[in-house]
Amino acid sequence: MLNVTPIARKFFEGKIKNMHQWEGKVEEVQMKVLRHLLESARDTLIGHEGGFVRIKSYDRFSKALPIAHYEQVRELIMRVVKGEPHILWPGKVKNFAQSSGTSDGKSKYIPITHEGLTRNHIAGAAYAVASYLNSNQNSRMFSGRGFILGGSFSSTLDTKLPKDVKIGDLSATLISRVPEFVNFFYRVPSKRIALMADWEQKLPALVTASSTQNVTNISGVPSWFLTVMTSILDYTGKNSIREVWPNLEVFFHGGINFEPYREQYHKVIGGNDSDMHYVETYNASEGFFAVQDEPANKAMRLLLDAGIFFEFLEAGKRVPVPAWDVKPGKIYEMLITTCNGLWRYSPGDTVQVCEVDPLRIKVVGRTKHFINAFGEEVMVFNADAALLEACKSTGAHVLNYTAAPVYAHDKMRGRHQWLIEFSKMPDSLEKFTHILDSTLRNVNSDYDAKRSHSLFLDEAEVIVANQGVFDKWLASTGKMGGQRKVPRLSNDRLIMEHLLTLNRRS
Repeated sequence: MLNVTPIARKFFEGKIKNMHQWEGKVEEVQMKVLRHLLESARDTLIGHEGGFVRIKSYDRFSKALPIAHYEQVRELIMRVVKGEPHILWPGKVKNFAQSSGTSDGKSKYIPITHEGLTRNHIAGAAYAVASYLNSNQNSRMFSGRGFILGGSFSSTLDTKLPKDVKIGDLSATLISRVPEFVNFFYRVPSKRIALMADWEQKLPALVTASSTQNVTNISGVPSWFLTVMTSILDYTGKNSIREVWPNLEVFFHGGINFEPYREQYHKVIGGNDSDMHYVETYNASEGFFAVQDEPANKAMRLLLDAGIFFEFLEAGKRVPVPAWDVKPGKIYEMLITTCNGLWRYSPGDTVQVCEVDPLRIKVVGRTKHFINAFGEEVMVFNADAALLEACKSTGAHVLNYTAAPVYAHDKMRGRHQWLIEFSKMPDSLEKFTHILDSTLRNVNSDYDAKRSHSLFLDEAEVIVANQGVFDKWLASTGKMGGQRKVPRLSNDRLIMEHLLTLNRRS
């Protein structure tokens, strides 16, 4: 295939120029985005109710609309789903991303407007590619094909829809909108395979379609792509992905922390580590928020002009601050106002501000994915750090995990219970468990206090999951593939008990 990377590089250079222009101008760039969003939606239902025509400042905006979680906007979004126009954004919305369920057990439907696709999701992907090309002048990324691992449109919904409305993974909408010439020359697999809903049929089809192609770049969730690559090795009989895709050079990943998977990727891909690059993206159903713009810096650059206005709410505070008032080192709940019609909305993520100019962040957890059953305040980034250390010390490789509290009973103290699916077992499960627990104590002082002398909490418990049990759980919830992932931490035992039941049966 002809290498068109030098030609493509010219286009992506404009994105790098944009990033440089944000420096020292966070407020200016973000206020321009906010004014555009308010002007665009001034004649919608929410625009009339919020008095958008009168809003000229951030202070006025923050007083006009309340902070919203999905439960507060579900009724309005369902009106949009059923075809009512001009509710949250101008016109009718015909695409929705089906996201994880809320506390009432119902699915979330996130609007995907035309402007949201072009101004945010597609622009965000362009920023990711631009950042990679800018850091790798010898790249030949566009001399072969890109393998994007996505989900599908949903066939089982809890509401009746107009015929022209489609609901499913965000990735399904993006893949369906790819121009045919791009799909023919530069993407793998075909749309037909990429959009298959049944993963028992889809996985072998993905393997067959991709194993003979010149794949130079891959994009997806690390846990899912690892499954695909190991299946390719089984299918081809090769020892490493380098033998299948010798020109593979970059993995654009997101959705979950990559660090617990990094060693497995090095092993599966093979070859020289310096020839393989990894670019983290912060891309959710609600929006494309940030990209890793420097290889040596694991913090991600917030995309200030991609159709999203950002606010940040510090724990214990009632009033959020705009992007230009955040403080380095602080952890915030992120709020977004978007060209998809989400206004001061919480996607449920907590982020740590690493730098303020350029504004870079790290995702450290979910507002609803934590364990605080005993006052320990354990968050996902604590769990990932402990898991990574346990793997390093025992030679283990982890495919998936979840953890939940076990409450005190029958004179027994409480503890954290981990269900872990290993692709490589630790040399000692007892040693793995001890290191996991002790590292968690080191990185979280509240957990350490509760574990002190085992007065309140006993050492963590690790249960080995049978192969494929997490996939079975995802399939049972209709959330397999694409951006769907296992909740890492739960403050109750609902998910854990379901998984343990499946584990006993498998």
